[in-house]
Amino acid sequence: MRHRHLPTVALALGVAVLLDVLRVWLPSIITIFGQAAETPAELLGAFALGWFVLALAAPVLVRRLGARPARLAAAGLLAATRLALTAAPGGRVQLWLACAGLLAGLVWLAATAATVARPVPGLAFGLAGAAVGHALLGTEDLVWRGAALGWTVSVLLVGAFLAAQSAADPDAGLRASGAAGRVAWVLVGPVLLLAGQLALAPAVWDAAASYWHGSADLPGLGLPPAHLAAVPELAIGLFLVALLVRPPRPVARLLWPVALVAGAGLFAADRAGWLAAAALLAAAGLGGCLALVDTVADRGNALVHRRSGRPLVPATVAGSAADSGSVAGAGAAGVTAPGEGAGSGEPAAPDPGGGDGGGRRGFAVAGGMLGFAVGAVAYYAAYDLGYPNGWVPVLAALAVAAAAVAAPPGAARRFRTPVPAWTVLGAMLLTAVGGGIHRPAPAPHPPATPPTAVRVVAYNIRMGFGLDGRLDLDAVARAVDGSRPDVVLLSEVDRGWLLNGGHDTLALLAGRLRMPYVFAPAADPVWGDAVLSRFPVRAGETRPLAAHGAPTGAQALGVTLDLGGRDLAVVATHLQPPPGQGPVAQAREVAAFATRYAAGRPLVLGGDLNTEPADPAFAEFTQAGLVDALAAARPLRTSPADDPRTEIDHVLVSPGLTASGVTAPRTTASDHLPVAVTLALP
Repeated sequence: MRHRHLPTVALALGVAVLLDVLRVWLPSIITIFGQAAETPAELLGAFALGWFVLALAAPVLVRRLGARPARLAAAGLLAATRLALTAAPGGRVQLWLACAGLLAGLVWLAATAATVARPVPGLAFGLAGAAVGHALLGTEDLVWRGAALGWTVSVLLVGAFLAAQSAADPDAGLRASGAAGRVAWVLVGPVLLLAGQLALAPAVWDAAASYWHGSADLPGLGLPPAHLAAVPELAIGLFLVALLVRPPRPVARLLWPVALVAGAGLFAADRAGWLAAAALLAAAGLGGCLALVDTVADRGNALVHRRSGRPLVPATVAGSAADSGSVAGAGAAGVTAPGEGAGSGEPAAPDPGGGDGGGRRGFAVAGGMLGFAVGAVAYYAAYDLGYPNGWVPVLAALAVAAAAVAAPPGAARRFRTPVPAWTVLGAMLLTAVGGGIHRPAPAPHPPATPPTAVRVVAYNIRMGFGLDGRLDLDAVARAVDGSRPDVVLLSEVDRGWLLNGGHDTLALLAGRLRMPYVFAPAADPVWGDAVLSRFPVRAGETRPLAAHGAPTGAQALGVTLDLGGRDLAVVATHLQPPPGQGPVAQAREVAAFATRYAAGRPLVLGGDLNTEPADPAFAEFTQAGLVDALAAARPLRTSPADDPRTEIDHVLVSPGLTASGVTAPRTTASDHLPVAVTLALP
């Protein structure tokens, strides 16, 4: 274990812990430092990137302190902040803890790179293990859960990580000098971006599966799968198969890079129906490309003794052995062949600081993680600044694919046949178990007799993050369920944005409320609006709204509810006004869509309309014949939640529906308050 598998285990566990911290740090930047979009996007981006720029000094620190002391110290701080984040009350404490944990994680990566020249097995199994764990948790991180389960598993994870770090011996076996592993280390950043955004993101898998289970009556909409979906199991299985079962190299050099770039391209095309294919292609392509760059020693590098630093095999011989995978020459001399020694990572140069090769690998991983930050900031800032962002995942995929095509034949140890089979089947089984644990609520049956009234709630949930910056879907569910709704209209619904931690907030909230959902994409296939209902949904459609100068995408979602012999038309939307203007043009579009969709049936329209009752945009709805259902309770201020000053969340209805029982329950589960109203049917 010490000499063959422990470096892989140590790196895999570290990747899992670092991902936990990243899934807190990313939304903390938005919700706490960003202050609900009040902080300029440029300042927010500079703050986020600054931590990764600061980490470029990590290899220098590692060289001065020595790789092992620096690695152990950084691992200890990473572990401590990971546990502290579970106990943190949110707010600035959470933000600075997450920043400290991120910086510690980046230093730990640089120190690990100084002594590990083969990072691919640890990185790949860490990403796969984190994805399977996230699926088992229903995409809700342990760090947000707390309680007995959260603390127990968190302590076990962190304890195993620290134990592996202290037990791993960076001096075991041979050292690979020069540029060994540098390409693989620089790809850590792009690989994390692609994995978290698409390929190994369980929330994205769930969203993709929900589009698979649509129908001709609900085109382009996401619905709870009627049975266990196949997308998650296929995605994790394809990733591991491509990683472990290696086809002939000429085939692999064409197949896997093309699959990865094609998957990223389908995702960038922003078509909900293509999301499943994008995720599956990206998962397979990412696993295959990692296998291609998994080399122990680059062509032409010499193998050196672990302490003396003197060459044991001439550079040309080592290069030939790497190309052929042969172990005969080194074995005859009593030398462990590449891939047969440390297993995951052939340690680097002989000096305590990692030497020239180790130092360069440290700079490589620090630079790669800076690329991760630039890509993430560039992709999500587009929704504030209004430029095309589809190039970000495609560029990351091209970088990984190019490295895979250019990589020389490696001397990586091949896995024995039973290992891939059991690994793949076990991961797929656990992913399926996660889907079974978190089954969506079953589709409701029509009521025996039509109700005389329905209770409607409209709520901008801010992706499930409260004013304290913590993901608290229990609080969101309490805020909604307290009004005892029959129909819920949700805005700012996130189904897998890496920026927000990669959670399927819709499925998690629908499970708590035990209400099936209909989801419509707005900004991209995993961010938009939703309707939850205790009544069956007969039909629905989504209408993308023209931007009219607004950077964030918007849509109008119309669904037809079966109330037991009569229909109710419901339209959910979230208007996005251009900077400094009102959403007049979008309001006109939504009003026209809603009246056409209702076609004379009773109609309810609601959501975050970003306009007040006296504004021209609001007048577009009343001029279309709709009635303000909240008029009797005006002024009904809903934003910001801790000090409401504006009336921007609304419910409008067709004439003939009578409103009563209007409330806006006080809660800080989001930056908006929900609005609730009872509507008597004509």
